[in-house]
Amino acid sequence: MSGHHLIDEDTTFIVQGITGREAVNLTRECLDYGSRITGGVTPGRRGREVHGVPVFDSVAQLVAEVGEVPDGSVVTVPPAFTRDAVFEAIEAGVRLIVIVTERIPRKDVAQMVELATLRDARIIGPNCLGIIRPGVAKMGGIGGPARDAEKAYKPGSIGVMSRSGGMTTEISSTLSAAAISIGGDAIIGSTYAELMPLFEADEQTEGIVIYSEPGGRMEAELAHWVTENESRLPIVAFMAGRFMDEMPGMSFGHAGTIVEGRADTAAEKITRLEAAGITVAEEISAIPDLMRDRIGTVPA
Repeated sequence: MSGHHLIDEDTTFIVQGITGREAVNLTRECLDYGSRITGGVTPGRRGREVHGVPVFDSVAQLVAEVGEVPDGSVVTVPPAFTRDAVFEAIEAGVRLIVIVTERIPRKDVAQMVELATLRDARIIGPNCLGIIRPGVAKMGGIGGPARDAEKAYKPGSIGVMSRSGGMTTEISSTLSAAAISIGGDAIIGSTYAELMPLFEADEQTEGIVIYSEPGGRMEAELAHWVTENESRLPIVAFMAGRFMDEMPGMSFGHAGTIVEGRADTAAEKITRLEAAGITVAEEISAIPDLMRDRIGTVPA
């Protein structure tokens, strides 16, 4: 897979759990968008096809028959089987794993992330919509059907990272009005800070937008990374759920968003982000103008 892009026009990937109803739709959407899906896996379904994509019983069998290890896999199997599916893909040499499945037991997620780290693979998710490189390819349900994805995501110079799938699309379509957007939804496998170097190394990226929620340490880690690495990219963050600060211990949407301590509250995060030179938007509609201002002040 080429250098610093997660996906490009040559990226090949497979779909694990391809015969499931949602997976069949997802496969159609990705193919329509121009993505290269070389095979699918559902145990016991070898010999079938899904929208022309051949189905195999295992990743190892797929690799043997297709004759090459795919760059990535979209994993959409039930939560009880996700860990085995991901292990199988990583052991077969797949380097980019996008996990769509939600409600995977936490210890399974921890083990998957650990194996990925050992094998130099990257996990996006779980419980995510995936990655889109506008006009090139998408992995996962991000942006929906190809026609909708084309409307919401325009090629441009801003990267978007979001903890919420729906908000990735909403923010990106706001931005495409400002002629920008590359989207990715990272929840546990890859954090903002871990994905930053990819954007940092991409000459075409001029700025980053992140969608954030209370809970978790991801923003603290990002603020630290930006400061340590003297990031060249202006970052605009939108912080959801400010109203929650009065209610510690309350969960917000995702299971990953339980506010554990004072450092996890929206107010603390905003302070920390601003200290690292990251602009925090009051509302989503303000993001394009804030980004324009920031890019205007960046030394060329």
